[in-house]
Amino acid sequence: MLDRQKLEAVLSKRFPNARSEQIAAAANAIMGLPDEWEEVGDIAAVPRTPETAVEFRILRRRGY
Repeated sequence: MLDRQKLEAVLSKRFPNARSEQIAAAANAIMGLPDEWEEVGDIAAVPRTPETAVEFRILRRRGY
């Protein structure tokens, strides 16, 4: 589970010129991801090498 205060702190550091309303809107969108999106596929199936060690998540929008 995401901690909203930590998320806002990270966003504020990453985007220092953003207004507080923008940070709040971004945090709202990120916090709402689990409600609207679901993880699909096998992350291990995404090709990775030690030089390009990046985490990928494959998501699809939930049907309502």
